[in-house]
Amino acid sequence: MTPLEHYFTNNENLKSEIKELSYSYDNYVFSFLSDNGVFSKERVDYGSRFLLETYLKNHSSIPNSFLDVGCGYGLIGIVLSKVLDTNGTMIDVNKRAVHLTKRNIDLNKVNCDALVSNVYEDINNKFDLIITNPPIRAGKKILLDILDGSKDYLTQNGECWFVMRKDHGVKTMIKILENDFKCQIIDKSKGFYVVMMKIK
Repeated sequence: MTPLEHYFTNNENLKSEIKELSYSYDNYVFSFLSDNGVFSKERVDYGSRFLLETYLKNHSSIPNSFLDVGCGYGLIGIVLSKVLDTNGTMIDVNKRAVHLTKRNIDLNKVNCDALVSNVYEDINNKFDLIITNPPIRAGKKILLDILDGSKDYLTQNGECWFVMRKDHGVKTMIKILENDFKCQIIDKSKGFYVVMMKIK
């Protein structure tokens, strides 16, 4: 197993080495516990931050409920929940990531749930917002399971927002997704595209 695979698999033998990261948005300051075996353990990654901040600046209404898919240690969902004062569910296939997310929910005092789920396997509800920085290295099938599969878990006027790099094939992905969704590129930065989708 390569180090890059750790964040979307479960390696029980990986040594724990907790770090504390900080992130601020407007007047809010957040603390996040991170660890070996989770995505971007050393710092808040640019793609997640760009997705999160683009959504916060451009959302048309506050979602009553949201789902953060591939939540890692919980950055996107926890910040959305606090800033928008709304309820969220965060999922990841990585057990260590979900354990960290639960600790970070308590640390930042937000009203969210976190659970282990392989994509939508353990999800039964529908959401006004699904938001994701999908695990590119997990492969195209998983990306499509997350992105195209979101249509079964969105409310009637729900939106799915995601971030993907141009050199990871975001334009090709948009063309595929346009079979089921109206797709809109909301912003671009440093090769990252933030895309919003609504079911046709």
